[in-house]
Amino acid sequence: MIYPTRRAVILMAVGAPVALLLGVLFPQGWQFALLWILAVVVLTAIDAARAGSRKALRLEPLPTVLAAVGRPGSAELVVRFDGKGPRPREVEGAVAADARLGLTGRSLHTPLHDRRAGFAFPFTPERRGVVDLETLWVRWIGPLGLATKQKTFALNLPVAVLTDIQLVRDQAIRLFARDAMFGAKSQVQLGEGSEFQALTDYQPGVDRRAIDWKQSARHASLLAKEHHTERNHNVIMALDCGRVASEPVGGMPRMDRFIHAALLLSYACLRSGDRAGLFAFDNVARIDTGPLSGLNAQRTLQTIAGRIDYSTNETNYTLALATLASGLKRRSLVVVFTDFADTTSAELMIESLGRLLRRHLVLFVVMRDEELESLTAAEPVEPEDVARSVVAGGLLRERELVLNRLRRMGVHIVEAPADRIGPDVLNAYLELKRRDLL
Repeated sequence: MIYPTRRAVILMAVGAPVALLLGVLFPQGWQFALLWILAVVVLTAIDAARAGSRKALRLEPLPTVLAAVGRPGSAELVVRFDGKGPRPREVEGAVAADARLGLTGRSLHTPLHDRRAGFAFPFTPERRGVVDLETLWVRWIGPLGLATKQKTFALNLPVAVLTDIQLVRDQAIRLFARDAMFGAKSQVQLGEGSEFQALTDYQPGVDRRAIDWKQSARHASLLAKEHHTERNHNVIMALDCGRVASEPVGGMPRMDRFIHAALLLSYACLRSGDRAGLFAFDNVARIDTGPLSGLNAQRTLQTIAGRIDYSTNETNYTLALATLASGLKRRSLVVVFTDFADTTSAELMIESLGRLLRRHLVLFVVMRDEELESLTAAEPVEPEDVARSVVAGGLLRERELVLNRLRRMGVHIVEAPADRIGPDVLNAYLELKRRDLL
């Protein structure tokens, strides 16, 4: 497609008052205006001919675009001018894509280097799934700035938006870096826990309660018991994937933040010798891996977590948690990742968690509602601001009532900002192990 630029249109428009003025002064003044417009058209045609051929513009083979929810990335596309004809100095590119890809820059200007121009369109995906890069438009202006050429390429390039495994890996490396520095290994952690490991000679400074008096009397020397961290516990991550969990917070759905925290926790569990499993639910149970062991199980959990889909169904805690409890054959730590809006919607959740507590240890994970907190803390300027603050404060009080009821029942609570949920859940798990509650 070839069309005149704004500069060419302005030059043609200038001819109108000139024709009016010359028509008044000279009988043949209209001829001067016609020559003016004709000259602009001829210059525009010459500019288009020297701008480079549309047929010479080619799109190089499409690359594989990697994308992860919540992580900035870029789609890199390259075009080139074939042949030895004229070519522009700079081209402009624009791309159309599925809205879920979250393009942050749709138009880019790129200079040509060796007849090639590369575009790196930035994006930040908002949801998992397969999205499409649909169309690429490339246009450029002639050397005189009078003609614009444009060519359209149909891309139809599918892009798989996956779980951000790199974020989980980075957090895991930071949290366990101190062990790597000292060469610590995960096989046995002596001196922690309550599981008997061996008898050793009593040394000054050792807790006197560790002395085994019967064995000391038999061997006529003080002997103390060594313990190590308990292993092979079941840790089940129960992920709510209902309507509320599918809504975004901080540019990412709550459910994806739950998945990142669950994968980080599963890595820590498998690394310390425990067994980890995923359980996803909305109105029914969607995914149930059961407890898995060994570091190789982390890859399995990552793959299965990426298949958890968004849902518009309301969460049915009664059915989901009853299904989970029926499949657990031994006492387990159940980490429930969910969210709730008010006390009414939380009543069935509290009742279901109470039944789960009869046999299992429950860690309840919820995100802080920073939006409500900001409305409560905002300085009122208009009467509507006061009303918003009062309503937000009431919702926060109801939320705190629910959490306090859960604490009195014996549920362990983790309430953290969205970007801190992973490390806070991991710290809570390590604290429960340290206190020998699993």
